[in-house]
Amino acid sequence: MIDQHNRIIFHPDKKRIGEKIINNTGLDYINNHRKGSIRLKNSLGIDNLAGFAHIPSVKWIVVSQQPTDDLLAQANTLILKVSIGIFFFYLFIFLVVWYISSFISSPLNRLARMASMLNQAEIQDKIKEVDPWYFEVLKFRTSLLLSSETFSHRIAELKHRVNTDPLTGLYNRRGMQLFLNELVKTRTEFAALAIDIDFFKKVNDHYGHDQGDMVLQTLAQIMQTNFRDHDICCRSGGEEFLVLMTTADPSVAYKAAERLRTTMQQTNINGMGQITISVGIAFWPQDAADVNEVLKIADNKLYEAKHSGRNCTRSTAEQQT
Repeated sequence: MIDQHNRIIFHPDKKRIGEKIINNTGLDYINNHRKGSIRLKNSLGIDNLAGFAHIPSVKWIVVSQQPTDDLLAQANTLILKVSIGIFFFYLFIFLVVWYISSFISSPLNRLARMASMLNQAEIQDKIKEVDPWYFEVLKFRTSLLLSSETFSHRIAELKHRVNTDPLTGLYNRRGMQLFLNELVKTRTEFAALAIDIDFFKKVNDHYGHDQGDMVLQTLAQIMQTNFRDHDICCRSGGEEFLVLMTTADPSVAYKAAERLRTTMQQTNINGMGQITISVGIAFWPQDAADVNEVLKIADNKLYEAKHSGRNCTRSTAEQQT
C-alpha cells in the first residue's frame, strides 16, 4: 500500500515500509488510473504483474503484485494439473462408453457372426442362446431365426430335389447311394430288390411317352404303398427300380416282391392292358461283402426272371411260393 507521496505504508517486507518508490515503470500509470492491472518492473528491477485500486478518502493506493516468472510457473503447474485431470476424466469417460457400447453391441456382434453360419445344423440353438435384452437385438434375433428356418427349408428342399427323381418322387441313384452308405456304416442287413417293367419299350412305342411316364408314376405309387416307411424306394434309371428293404429274412423280402408284382399286374393304367414287372433279390452281407456286388447279383437275378418268362420274382435264397 502506498500513500499520495509514493511512499510504502504497508509491505510484506517490513524493512521496506516508509521507502519511497522510485524506478517503478508502472507508477505513473497507477497514479493516473483509479484501478486496473499492469505489467511492470518494480524499483528492484523485477518483472511483475500487478493489480491496483485507489482509496479516494485517504488517497492511498492498494497494489497487489507478484513476479511474472512465479505467476507463469504457477500457471504452467495449474495447466499441467488441469490437463492431467482432464485426461483421466476423459479416459474414464472413454472406458465407461467403451464398456457400455461393448455391452450393447455384443449380442448384435454375435448375431452378425451367426448370420454367416446359417448352413450349420446347430445354428438355431446358438441364435436362441443370445439374450435379447433390448428391442433391436430381439428384432435382429427374430429375423435371423426366420432366415435360418427359411434357409434350412431351402437347403432341405434342394437336397430333396438333388436326391430324388422328379418324375416319380422316388430317390435317384445319388439318394440311393446315401442310404447304402448309411446301411453299411450302421451294419444294417438289407435285401436289394431290382425291379424292371416288362416290355416297357413297347408301351412307349404303342401308347407314347406320356403314357409311359404314367406307368412309371403308377409303379412308384404302388411301391410306396407296398413297402414300409423305412424301406428305401428308388428309381435307378429308365424303367428300372430298386428297393432297399431293411430285413435279413428272405421270406419277408420275397413276399413283399410278390405282393408288388401281383398288385402291378392287377392295376389297369388308362386302358393300356396288363403291365407286369420282374424282380430280382439279393442280400447284404449274405451274398457279398461288397454292396456294389450285391446290387449286381440282384440285377443278375432280375435278368434270370426276365429269361424265365417275365412277370416273376427270382431270389438268391430259396423261397416258398
